[in-house]
Amino acid sequence: MKKFWTQGRVYPAKHYVVSRADELADFITRVKEGRYIVLFAPRQTGKTTFFRWALEKLEQAEPRYFPIHLDFQVFVDIEPAPFYRYLGEDICRAIEKGCQRRGLVISDALTRFLEDSQITDHVSMRGFFREFGELLNLEKDNLEEALRVVIIIDEFDGIPPGAVRGFLHSLRQIYLSDEGFRCPYSIGIVGVKNLTQLNYDRTISPFNIQDEFALPNFTLAQVEELLGQYAAEVGQPFASAVIENVHRQTAGQPMLVNRLAQILTEEMDIPKTTPIDMQHFSKAHWRVLRERNVNIQHLTTNVRRDARFESRLMQIASYDEGVEFDWDDNIISELATYGVIVAGEDGICEVANPIYLYRILRTFKPPRNGLEEEYYPQDTGNGYRDCLTPEGQIDMAELLNNFRDFIARVGFRILHVPQKPKEYVGQHLLFAYLEQVVRQVQGVMHLEVQTGRGRIDLLVNHRNRKYIVETKIWQGEKSYRDGIAQLAAYLKLEQVTEGYYVIFDHRAKPQPRVKTETLEGLTIRSYVIPVMQERPSASVGAVSNSAPQET
Repeated sequence: MKKFWTQGRVYPAKHYVVSRADELADFITRVKEGRYIVLFAPRQTGKTTFFRWALEKLEQAEPRYFPIHLDFQVFVDIEPAPFYRYLGEDICRAIEKGCQRRGLVISDALTRFLEDSQITDHVSMRGFFREFGELLNLEKDNLEEALRVVIIIDEFDGIPPGAVRGFLHSLRQIYLSDEGFRCPYSIGIVGVKNLTQLNYDRTISPFNIQDEFALPNFTLAQVEELLGQYAAEVGQPFASAVIENVHRQTAGQPMLVNRLAQILTEEMDIPKTTPIDMQHFSKAHWRVLRERNVNIQHLTTNVRRDARFESRLMQIASYDEGVEFDWDDNIISELATYGVIVAGEDGICEVANPIYLYRILRTFKPPRNGLEEEYYPQDTGNGYRDCLTPEGQIDMAELLNNFRDFIARVGFRILHVPQKPKEYVGQHLLFAYLEQVVRQVQGVMHLEVQTGRGRIDLLVNHRNRKYIVETKIWQGEKSYRDGIAQLAAYLKLEQVTEGYYVIFDHRAKPQPRVKTETLEGLTIRSYVIPVMQERPSASVGAVSNSAPQET
């Protein structure tokens, strides 16, 4: 039986795979046109698997193409001279294997060439390819019969910085040559960092002939195709809502899609006669939100690389106007390179998927600092239990009332939360507070909607009930009212009749508010919570943080 795979290259004979027929056809068309193609995308998006498939399909369908696959990952941290020497060895070995695979008889001249040639720098590399192309096609009478060399360079980021400029210049010279047997005819450069992020002389453009190729995440139809392969083989179907939520929570990120499927089909011991439903999905989803798989470890490591990342990510998630996606902005460029953010259809930054945003909030969750001891009033000593109904259900209104009072109780000490941007400390504390309570009552909390601008929507599942809490930062009355309408639309989508809206007010003169209103049959309870931004002066009266009367 095949498996869903998350550990390296995917093999169709052993694993469930997304065919990516349209993307393969697009790529192969570009190769036939002789383009020099570049693809830079985050790790674990299926790049290596895709390009190996492309070379295999190209060789099978078009015998005149001679593919060579190279991997630069092993060259990291070496100097240019040994890089070119090892590169020459790898190319010669790949040529020999390619000839054997195709059943080609290697001529004596080509044999001597492979034995005697040496690549020592980018100039000799260009000469090597020119002579190899001539020898490969020595007996060809015309261009229509010529074998066309196609090279895929995987993990291009491993190239020594000192070799980047000359290497790209040589490829450019080959591409622009008018020689009949151009070698290589087509090239694919695959990596994580964009060419502009690599270390070369920024005053020149060594590879302005590049054709950029995008390998997108899985579409909903492709997720359905992937899970459908399992269902057809095993006879265990996925509910349509499960398929939709797998795609919605991952935004089609290949590793996360396969990881959720892996948990559902291999690790949860669901009887194969039982359809996989939303209760199963919720458990698998919760596991992904908490576990330390390789993809999540990459994410959390990368968002910690720069202290400025936290503020920018919270700005992206918390403000209506959003942040423009700009490759020339170093912070945006780095976060996009790591796959943390993407450009929305309107050119505004978005966190790549809800799972990532949840893990980002967990990563930046305030460490224990003593404020946790004041989450609940001390008069009853019941802690979170005062926020449960007699039947043991969560009383979300009471839970949020208590959080509002907690912010008032701690006052300026909220500023003591270490290394937290003051503007976002309220949202961080609310996330930590709700997550702790939900865990204690054995519920589940996650982010349920796509990570658009200006809102973080938390969904809590507990005892077969849904609680939706939307959080924002105060940006004016219009933004406040727009948020009410957004929340109402979302409640309808989730078929929930009550929602909660928490806005953090960082103004010098905040206006606390608690309001319950009915909109189109939906009940929405809103909180505007002042968050102190500086310690009050002894000579200046502080703005009262006391809880307002409900309106």
